[in-house]
Amino acid sequence: MTVHTADLLADAGTAPDGGRSPRGSALYLDGVTVSFDGFRALNELSLVVDHGELRAVIGPNGAGKTTMMDVMTGKTRPDKGKVLLDGSIDLTKLDEARIATLGIGRKFQKPSVFETHTVVDNLELALAGDRGPFAALKFRRTADKAARIEAVLEDIALAHRAHEPAGRLSHGQKQWLEIGMLLMQQPRVLLVDEPAAGMTDAETSQTAVLLKRLAQSHAVIVVEHDMGFVRDLDCKVTVLHEGSVLAEGSLDHVQADQRVVDVYLGR
Repeated sequence: MTVHTADLLADAGTAPDGGRSPRGSALYLDGVTVSFDGFRALNELSLVVDHGELRAVIGPNGAGKTTMMDVMTGKTRPDKGKVLLDGSIDLTKLDEARIATLGIGRKFQKPSVFETHTVVDNLELALAGDRGPFAALKFRRTADKAARIEAVLEDIALAHRAHEPAGRLSHGQKQWLEIGMLLMQQPRVLLVDEPAAGMTDAETSQTAVLLKRLAQSHAVIVVEHDMGFVRDLDCKVTVLHEGSVLAEGSLDHVQADQRVVDVYLGR
């Protein structure tokens, strides 16, 4: 029998993922199920991520990682289950645009930047707020906005490339710039899909440092296949398999789980 959060809260004040309630969590998923033509991409998925937490999500292809992020961002609506932001905002009732304005930023695996524009221009274009054609005509870089851009440039280690076209950046630097563009929108939750793919060893190491620093002020969820990079993140790891949580804990803990070895690490 599957036990859901609502029942647990009513009976004992506990919840998924070690008994935590949605109160105080950044993202809270309980019993989330998504089916496509009879195939269950997510199967009673329950997950809790706190504010200021860095979480790595791993698992074989088809485990439900992308669908999980699609549900969190409103791209896909679950058949059932709860998806709560800040413990109370029901994301299943909102569209993608509204969820983005509430503070969930998503970075896809392939970087998408404006290559003919400078790094600074990319960050400026990503500023939160009304950036329609009329607003863009009236846009002025205020002192506050300039300060935010400078701070983000420092965060993503691109201050020395600020006035160069983004197309001149390396693959890893473009990844950092796109993360910076998300930061300009002042998200509370960052969803990052395979950031280490295609990076040099040095860029991979620096990306881990960047994400750990961002997790001091954001909830950061990283979907990744590179186990070396996951080890560099030094955070709690959730293993998905067939749309559910198979194991959870430190990387050493999940790597020692024979079920994880059988369905993922041993392949």
